[in-house]
Amino acid sequence: MKWFLRIPIALLLLLALLTAAAWLTFPWYAQSIIDRALAGKPFHIEISGPGLPGPSGIGFRSLKATFITPPDECSNDAVSYTLSLSGGSLSWKLENRLDSVNRAAPWWPLPLSIDAAVTLKADSLSIVPKPKQFTFNDRNSVITCVMKVSRNEGFSLSIKPLSAAYTIRDAAVSREKLRLEGVDYNVRLSAAEHWQQALDTLHVAKLFSDGKPSPVGNFRALFGSKRDPQKPCLLTLSQCTVDLFEWKASTDRIEYDLKEKKSRFTLSLAEIPLTDLPGFKRSGSSSPSADGRVSGFIPIEFQDSTVTVRNAVIAAGKGSRIIFYTSASKPWLSLDLGPVKGGSELLKQLNATITLNSKGEKLSGLALSGLSGTLFGGTITATPFLFEPTANRTRLTLKLKNIGVLDRVRLHGDFKGSLKGSVSGSVPISIEKNRFAISNARLKSTGGGTVTIAPPRKQETTANRILGSTNPDASYTFSEPDLVLSRSVNGRLTLHFRLKNLLRKTTGGELLLLAPGGNLTLWQNRLNPNIVTLTDFSAGLLDGTVSIAHVDYDMGKKSAETTLLLNNIPLQKLLDLQGTKKIYATGTVRGSIPVAMKNERFEIKKGGMIAEQSGQIIYATTPEERAAANQGLRTTYEALSNFLYVQLLSSINMTPDGKSVITIQLKGTNPDFQGGRGVELNLNVEQNLLDLLRALSVSSNVEEIISEKALRTRKK
Repeated sequence: MKWFLRIPIALLLLLALLTAAAWLTFPWYAQSIIDRALAGKPFHIEISGPGLPGPSGIGFRSLKATFITPPDECSNDAVSYTLSLSGGSLSWKLENRLDSVNRAAPWWPLPLSIDAAVTLKADSLSIVPKPKQFTFNDRNSVITCVMKVSRNEGFSLSIKPLSAAYTIRDAAVSREKLRLEGVDYNVRLSAAEHWQQALDTLHVAKLFSDGKPSPVGNFRALFGSKRDPQKPCLLTLSQCTVDLFEWKASTDRIEYDLKEKKSRFTLSLAEIPLTDLPGFKRSGSSSPSADGRVSGFIPIEFQDSTVTVRNAVIAAGKGSRIIFYTSASKPWLSLDLGPVKGGSELLKQLNATITLNSKGEKLSGLALSGLSGTLFGGTITATPFLFEPTANRTRLTLKLKNIGVLDRVRLHGDFKGSLKGSVSGSVPISIEKNRFAISNARLKSTGGGTVTIAPPRKQETTANRILGSTNPDASYTFSEPDLVLSRSVNGRLTLHFRLKNLLRKTTGGELLLLAPGGNLTLWQNRLNPNIVTLTDFSAGLLDGTVSIAHVDYDMGKKSAETTLLLNNIPLQKLLDLQGTKKIYATGTVRGSIPVAMKNERFEIKKGGMIAEQSGQIIYATTPEERAAANQGLRTTYEALSNFLYVQLLSSINMTPDGKSVITIQLKGTNPDFQGGRGVELNLNVEQNLLDLLRALSVSSNVEEIISEKALRTRKK
C-alpha cells in the first residue's frame, strides 16, 4: 500500500519540478512559443530579454511587432508597420463576467467566460512604416486592451478583443527634416463602436524644420476615424486652429484623400497684428515698425510633397501701415497698407507651387514656381527658384507691373508732400544664410510727386513775411523716376536714379533741373550710417548743365562739402537770377563753385566762372543816371552800352550769412566808344545774396498776405 502512495506523490513532485523548470527556463523558449502561436498569422513578434512570468504580468527588455495592412479600395499598396518597444512590461487582470456553468460539462470548475484587461507599458515606443513615410516616437506609453476569453467545446479557448485605449502624450512624428513635437491624442477603440475612433482633440505643440523651430505651432483639430460612406477614402480634421508667427489661423476642415494622397483646406488668417511680423519689432532707431492688422484666406492643396496655393487673399485693416524712422527715432516715411479711396486690396489672387525636394530620405530643398498675385492693383510674379540649405546662394527675380504704391507713401516730420503713380520693373534677389542682396533692380514710374522739406516754424510777424520768411521751406517736384537699385548682404544700398525733371521751389524763387541723375549710396559706413554719398550727378540747368563728381552728406550733422561744375550756362540766365532788368548779355559761361554746407547754411570759397566764347553785353542807363554818375562810372556806362567782350572772368565768395563778393574782369571793345579801342573793366559787387532772394520775394509775399486777409474777411 505504501508503494501505491509513493507513486502519486512522486508524480506530483515531478510535475512540480517540471513546472518550476518551465517557469525558470521560460525566457529561453518564450520566443518559440510566440512563433508557434502566431504561425500563419499576418504579423510577427520578436521579444528580447523577457523576465520570469508572474501571476499577473511579465517584463521584457525590448519587443518588436511587425504587421502588414493589405491593399484596399483606398490604397493599392500594402504597407508594413514595425512597432518597437523598450523597457516594457505586459500585465493582465482577469475578471469573471459570467458565473453560470456549462450544463454539458458540469464538472468544469471555471466560469465559461472571463474578461482579461491586458496592459502594455514601455519606456519608449516607436512606429515606422515601410516604405518609410514617417516615424512615430513616444515615451512612457501605456496601451490597455480588454479581451473576452471563452471556453469552447472541450478545452479550446477563444479570444475576442472588446476595446483598446492608448493615451498619447508629448509624442513626436518625423518625416525627413520635418518634425512634429508635443503630439497629444486619446486613442479609444471598441467593438461596440465597430472599432471606429470617436472624435477627439489632436494637438501638436511645435513644428521643427531641420532641427530648428518653425513659426508654426500649437495646432489643434478634432479627428476621428469614422468616414463618409459616400467618400470612404476621405479623412477629415475639423475645427482646426494653428499659431503662425504668433498669429491665430484657422480652417473649418482639412481633408486628406487616402487614394489620391492629397490634402485640401483653406487657411483663414483673422486680425493678425502687423507688429508681430518678423522685421517689424523695432530693435534700433532705423528699424521699421508697423501698425494695424491683416487678415486673409489661403486655399492650400498638398500632394506628393507639393504645396499649391490658389487665389489667396491678404487684406489689411484700416490704418495699417509700415513706418520708417530717422536716426533720431522720428518717423519720416510710412506706407499705407489698408483700404484707401480708389485703391485696391493689399494682395489678392496669390498663386504659388512649392515642392519639397528629397535625396533619398532627406529633404534637399524647396522649389518654388508659379508665384503670381495682384499687389496694390498691379501684378507681381517671380521666376522659379530652388532653395537648398547646403547651397551658398539662392536667386530669384520679382517682376512688377503697375503696382500702385506711390499713392500710399506718406511723409512725416520735416517732410511733407504727396506722390502719385504706379511702379513697374524687375527686382533680382539673392538669398544667402538668412541675408539677402539685390542686384541692379530696375524700377520705373510714369508718376511723380512733390516733397516739401519744412523745418519747424518759428512765430513770424507780418513784417518778417513781407521781407522774406525766416523759415526756409523748400519743395521738390519730380516726375517719371527711373531707378536702378542694388543692395549688398551687409546692407549697403546703391541707387542710380534718373528723373524727367526736378523743380525746387522756395520763397526766393524756382530752380528747374532737367533730367537730373546720379548715384546715391547709403549705409556704406557702419561707423557712421548717417553718411549719404552722391556721385556722378548731372542735370540740365538754365539751358546748360550742372554736375557734382562726389559729395558726402552727413544727415546727422547736416553738413557736406563739394564742388558744383557749371557748363554752357547762358550769361543772361544768371543775370535774370539777380533780378537785373537793365543788362542784356549773350554767350555762355562755365565754372567751378566750391560749396560747404552746415546746418542748412551755405558757404562758397574761391568760386570762379569763365566765358566759353566771346559775346555782347549791353547795359541800358537813363540820361538821369548818367548825369548823376561821376566821371569814372559814366565812362563804365558808356563802355558797357555796347560791349563786345572777348574775355570774361569772375570769382565769387560767400559767407554762411549770405554776404558775398563777386569780382568780374572783362576784356573787349565797344565800337561806339573811343573809336573801338581795347577796354579792360574790373568790377566788384558786394551784396547779401540771402537779402537779395528775400527782396525778390517781397512782391509775391505781399500778394500772399493780402489774399489770406481777404479770405479771412470773406469768411467772417
